[in-house]
Amino acid sequence: MSQSFTVTNPATGATLETLIGVTPGDAAAQVYQAHAAFSAWRQTSPRHRADVLMRAYQGMMDQADRLAELIVAENGKSQVDAAAEVKYASEFFRWYAEEAVRAPSQFGEAPAGGVRNVVIRQPVGVAVLITPWNFPAAMATRKIGPALAAGCAVLLKPAAETPLTALAIADILLESGVPEGTVQVAPTTDAAGVVSAWLADSRVRKLSFTGSTPVGRRLLAQCADRVVNTSMELGGNAPFIVTEDAEIDAAVEGAMLAKFRNGGQACTAANRFYVHADVVEEFTAKFGARIEALRVGDPSQGADIGPVITAKAAAGIRALVEQAVEQGAQIRHQAQLPAEAQETFVTPVLLSGVPQDADILTQEIFGPVAPIVSYTDEEAMLRMANAAEVGLASYVYAGDLRGAMRLGERLEAGMVGINRGIVSDPAAPFGGVKQSGIGREGGAFGIEEFTEVQYLSVDWSS
Repeated sequence: MSQSFTVTNPATGATLETLIGVTPGDAAAQVYQAHAAFSAWRQTSPRHRADVLMRAYQGMMDQADRLAELIVAENGKSQVDAAAEVKYASEFFRWYAEEAVRAPSQFGEAPAGGVRNVVIRQPVGVAVLITPWNFPAAMATRKIGPALAAGCAVLLKPAAETPLTALAIADILLESGVPEGTVQVAPTTDAAGVVSAWLADSRVRKLSFTGSTPVGRRLLAQCADRVVNTSMELGGNAPFIVTEDAEIDAAVEGAMLAKFRNGGQACTAANRFYVHADVVEEFTAKFGARIEALRVGDPSQGADIGPVITAKAAAGIRALVEQAVEQGAQIRHQAQLPAEAQETFVTPVLLSGVPQDADILTQEIFGPVAPIVSYTDEEAMLRMANAAEVGLASYVYAGDLRGAMRLGERLEAGMVGINRGIVSDPAAPFGGVKQSGIGREGGAFGIEEFTEVQYLSVDWSS
């Protein structure tokens, strides 16, 4: 039986919309429709798919203000962050419109002669896409774009907290010429039931998941039963390193981006700051002043920092801060919460004097808290930076570019920002090492995740 659920504004608690949730029983029908659509979509020309995706890009740009307002309402991020996300998200449709006509292939003579080898890429099939709530537009388009470009049909399960943006993007795709059934969105509160029903169906051949490492492990186990092709973009715990010769004002600017974009609710967010003892006081004072100046409140009213996604998440972040203080950290700087703030709001905080073994350094904070550790020994600092079981993003600020590159190459992370506080780019491979995931999204690598290599051996002897 279908169950309705409400989507609420985390800043005000107001109901935005009531949706009918997809059930595991509905999921089987969705696979049937997706497989039928895939049979037709895969036969379209790369140029046709490119044209459709380019129209979708333009459609998102034409509706950028409406999409940004929707993201602010259901996610709670600032207006500036929401507008930036829409622009970034739309770029995946433009990038993969351009990549759709450049699928790699090979043709050549076998070394022994008499045979021609042809290597092509075929679409993998019906793809299940699972996206989180923190970037409801960008996480969807980063997966949908390459999947459609490759010729796949997709089943998208957005987070129950933020399904409205995904539904709006699906409408834009339909208006842009994507056939009915090729992109289906499944808003639901029974994520486990719906996804399990999809993965149990032999017509589903791909899973692309973005979310936490524990959930990713469970999904990998499910996919193993049928050897489903998987891509995993999982958790992070990004170190942000400031060396003794870094330009401090630039490092502070980068830190504000890396830490407070989306209120710290990003898998690439700077999670722990390692600052050389020679510059730690200057960095702390300047970074702290910027934090104190942050306006916290309802993002629809122009606040810099909105709520975190739920009251439960907010309570967890506050508990981490309290525990860090008990372990010896000091709250050096913080912003001010408005008197009328809901329980979903967390005070942006800078913690200094954080012990090297503090629990807050080993967990993904996913909120507006910046713990600073002072260091003098570079080798010891690198051991701390690389101690995490995950390795998604890292950041290095240094005056000597060669030294920064040297440090960056020694960090166990899939992406490293060198003298910049943001690493995401549609043209670059996004992904991590260790338990931060499998595969890459974005760039030329992204479309490969939705294809399989096929080799044709052609007799050429006559």
